[in-house]
Amino acid sequence: MDVSTAIGPAHWVYLAGVAIIVLTMILRANVVVPSILATFFVALAWSGSPITALGSIFSASFVAAKELFNIFLIIALMTALLNSLKALRSDIRMVEPFRAVMKNGHVAFFILAAITYVISLFFWPTPAVPLVAAVLLPAAIAAGLPPLAGAMAIAIAGQGMALSSDYVIGVAPGISAKAAGGAVSAALVADRALVLSLVVGGIALLLSYFTMRKHIVPANNGLLDRWLSQPLQANVGRIEGAGPYDKSEIARGTGREQPIATDSDFDRELDAVERRRVIWSKLFAVLTPLAFLVVVFVMVAPKFMSGMPDLKGGDAAMLVGGMAAMLMILTALAGEGARKMLDTSAEHITEGFVFAFKAMGSVLPIAGFFFMGSGETAGAILGISGQAPSLLFELVQAGQDYIPHSGLLVAFGVLIVGMVTGIDGSGFSGLPLTGTLAGALAPATGMETAALAAVGQMGAIWTGGGTLIAWSSLIAVAGFARVPVLEAARALLLPVLVGLVVATGVAAALWG
Repeated sequence: MDVSTAIGPAHWVYLAGVAIIVLTMILRANVVVPSILATFFVALAWSGSPITALGSIFSASFVAAKELFNIFLIIALMTALLNSLKALRSDIRMVEPFRAVMKNGHVAFFILAAITYVISLFFWPTPAVPLVAAVLLPAAIAAGLPPLAGAMAIAIAGQGMALSSDYVIGVAPGISAKAAGGAVSAALVADRALVLSLVVGGIALLLSYFTMRKHIVPANNGLLDRWLSQPLQANVGRIEGAGPYDKSEIARGTGREQPIATDSDFDRELDAVERRRVIWSKLFAVLTPLAFLVVVFVMVAPKFMSGMPDLKGGDAAMLVGGMAAMLMILTALAGEGARKMLDTSAEHITEGFVFAFKAMGSVLPIAGFFFMGSGETAGAILGISGQAPSLLFELVQAGQDYIPHSGLLVAFGVLIVGMVTGIDGSGFSGLPLTGTLAGALAPATGMETAALAAVGQMGAIWTGGGTLIAWSSLIAVAGFARVPVLEAARALLLPVLVGLVVATGVAAALWG
């Protein structure tokens, strides 16, 4: 069948829907309603039935929920674990030893970045940023690090490097892989994204350090006093309403009213733990990172050691989620006792699901629309039992004569699309689009689909996740560091853009 004859009204309506959603993102408005309306009109154009079109609004989100529920579940379990650790103050104990090695501002910059990166990989930046800002940032400032440099290190390592790869929790690569098509492995997208995130982050950190190093001064406790005298969340209020996602509110929910700046502050926090629970507080501060290091070893060992069982599909996510659930139960048992543990654990899981749907719930109708462009999921959305249309792939086939066959050019095109979708300040709402584009464009260019999806993921999350856009989660970083958010965004612009350009070239060279 001639490809041109396969293009019908539904294809053009789908293409118009994509354009409207991207335009809505550029205008920094929420794309949930445009996604729902686009789903309705595409289904109407395909079926000609208003009843089918109305049903598709529900079925699109339902299919997306089935495809992505493992993501919601792992977020809920990891959040439940963190809340359980906070009750024992084990989260503070995990990072407190690193304060002692912050002898000067140069060392403090890289320690802030390293600890933020590790914690964000396992718990996401949302809880990691307030923890690091409360415990480590005051020590870094007393060591001579400017607050702006501290904010840059935290944003690049957490909202940039850790979130853009999302290697342990796997939310971002899971969405990208699902959108790209069933043949694309989420684990492979995660591997490619990890490499690219390290390239972007390494370049951005080094450029930021060399930019700020002349402002680093000798250690002086007076620097800390001056910083603490500044108002918390300075210059943030007028920026919060600029985007559709109030990231700062989510981050504040895990923050503390005042930084833990002195030994007396630590004593006050740790005294909240009953004396008989102190040993458990210390134990889980050590046991939790060790347990997840073992999980990471099991995840990556098959790539380097023969004979190790390779984790397929969602096995890695299941292992992370199962470990989080078990640690949460044990932590609650140690902190509350056997009887109260039953109720406390249930409350932590409920709170985890609430957070998961607050953070990711709006992605479902967006993903549902883009899943209509894939033949693997369109059938369930449109109620088709036989061969389902692959709207975006067929559009790409029809226009392949106009698509450059250079993997490098296509990679930069997907990167730009990802960055455009990140303008809304979310970072994740654009992943269904970049993943779908990767699945459609990769075969025409010869570039690996997983790598192309990872490039789009870099663009979307580094932009909207909290490094380039002032109304993203960068609000929270700037607020906790007590620096103007616009100043932080300007300082991060060049280092991050250079990193993204280099990483895209690396992706085209390695997997093109």
